[in-house]
Amino acid sequence: MMENKGETFTYTYSAKQQEEIRNIQKKYLPREEDKMEQLRRLDRSATRKGTILSVVMGVAGCLLMGVGMCCSMVWMEQWFIPGIVIGLLGIAGVAAAYPVYVRVTKKEREKIAPQILKLAEELSEPEK
Repeated sequence: MMENKGETFTYTYSAKQQEEIRNIQKKYLPREEDKMEQLRRLDRSATRKGTILSVVMGVAGCLLMGVGMCCSMVWMEQWFIPGIVIGLLGIAGVAAAYPVYVRVTKKEREKIAPQILKLAEELSEPEK
């Protein structure tokens, strides 16, 4: 029987450390977009424009409504009627925000529908 004195083998493995290494490595590798990721990105892009536009309209409408309330309540002598008109315009802006969102989103979806359908078809086909 032969003894190996002084020769030892040590191995340390840390799943957390390996995962951290992979995550750091991903940051520096060129990003390759697969078809599923491309499909998700296209789907998100369909609602982005409508969301931004409707949020801007809603905020502007709220601000107009606030200005109208201020005119009607603080400067009642000369700004009461114009304040009511300004407030009603603000309410109209807030009320129109959701229909604008729906309309813009519908148009964007119609525009990218062929790409989405093509990608979805490619992804749902079984690999040969």
